[in-house]
Amino acid sequence: MNLFRDLIELFFPRVCCICEKPLVGGEHEICTDCLLNLPESVSAIGENNFVEKRLWGRVKLESATALLIFKQKSNTQKILHEIKYKGNEKLAVTMGRQLGLHLAQSGRFDDIDCLVPVPLFRRKERQRGYNQSLLLCQGIAETFPRPTVTGALIRTRHTDTQTHKNRIERLDNMKGVFAVTDAESLKNKHVLLIDDVITTGATTEACCIALQSVEGIRISVAALSVANDC
Repeated sequence: MNLFRDLIELFFPRVCCICEKPLVGGEHEICTDCLLNLPESVSAIGENNFVEKRLWGRVKLESATALLIFKQKSNTQKILHEIKYKGNEKLAVTMGRQLGLHLAQSGRFDDIDCLVPVPLFRRKERQRGYNQSLLLCQGIAETFPRPTVTGALIRTRHTDTQTHKNRIERLDNMKGVFAVTDAESLKNKHVLLIDDVITTGATTEACCIALQSVEGIRISVAALSVANDC
C-alpha cells in the first residue's frame, strides 16, 4: 500500500492548499510553514477577547474563541474557500485538529460535555455533500476528545447568503432559522457550538437563542475563524 501511495504521489503530488508546494512526511493538506504562519487569534484566549465581545449582551455564553483571524484575500480566506466551495473535506478535519489543540491549551473549555456543529439546511448539505462544521468537529475530537451531538439542533429553512448583508440584515435573515429537536440529549450539559467563521455573529446568536430553550444548558462557542473588522 505504501508503494502504491508513493507511485500515486509521484505523478499526482500532494500540495499545500496555500503555497502549492509539495507536502512531505506527516503534513496534511497544508504545509508546516503555512500552518505556523497563519494569523492565529491569540487574543481569543486572553483579556482582549473580541470573539466574546462580538456577542456581549446578545446571548448568554460561558466562553467563546476562534483559532484564526479572517480577512479578505488572506490565507484564512483561502482555507475557508477550500473547505466550503472546493470540497476539501480533509482540510476541514485538519483545521479541526488545530482548533482542538487551541481549545485544550486554553484551559477555558475543560468542562465541555459535547460538541454541537452549526447545522446546514438539508438541501444545502445534500448539494455540498457535507457539513463543514461537522467535519471540524471530527478533527476537534481527535485533539480535544468530546462526543459530537448531531440532529439535536436543526436548521428549519434555507436562508439567503449572508455575504453582502450588513449586521442588521444578517440578524433579520437568521430569525427563527434554528430549532432544537432533541432537548434531552443536551439537557444540563455544557455544549460547545462549532462554526467555520463568525462575522457579525448573527448565525451564532440565532443558534444560541434556540439552544437556550433547553433546561440547564450552558453554551460556549468556538469557530475556526473570526472577522475582527465587523
